[in-house]
Amino acid sequence: MPQSLSHVIIHTVFSTKNRQPFLKDPEIRNQTFAYVGATVNTLGCQSFMVGGYWDHLHILSTLSRSISQAEFVKEVKRSSSIWFKHEYGEPSFSWQKGYGIFSVSDSRVSDVKAYISNQEAHHGKVTFQDEFRRLLRAHNVPFDEKYVWD
Repeated sequence: MPQSLSHVIIHTVFSTKNRQPFLKDPEIRNQTFAYVGATVNTLGCQSFMVGGYWDHLHILSTLSRSISQAEFVKEVKRSSSIWFKHEYGEPSFSWQKGYGIFSVSDSRVSDVKAYISNQEAHHGKVTFQDEFRRLLRAHNVPFDEKYVWD
């Protein structure tokens, strides 16, 4: 086969360092999500949705065949951190070191979009840590609690 083709959909999740509520203001949150979505697209991936809450974000996107998961997250975090610090004058802003990436089938894209859209209501009841633990368990990702948070 002379052509390399792929269609990999991922749900990426990470928080601000120490879960600081840098995204508490809805305008800042929405602008940050828009910036992250544009960054995803410049990486050759397709952003379907970016959302989240005061201390974390979710990205639903494709993963281009020309970039690894680690490179994808590294570039999204790097670019958005530089932008956020400059845009909002927050020199202490940073993302946590780790992240979670989960595969999503085409048939579940609308479910994940709905989940991301409902973050504000969801986090009225559930912390980011509990949400992340649930995602890890739902996707059968083994983890050690002492290495998940920073």
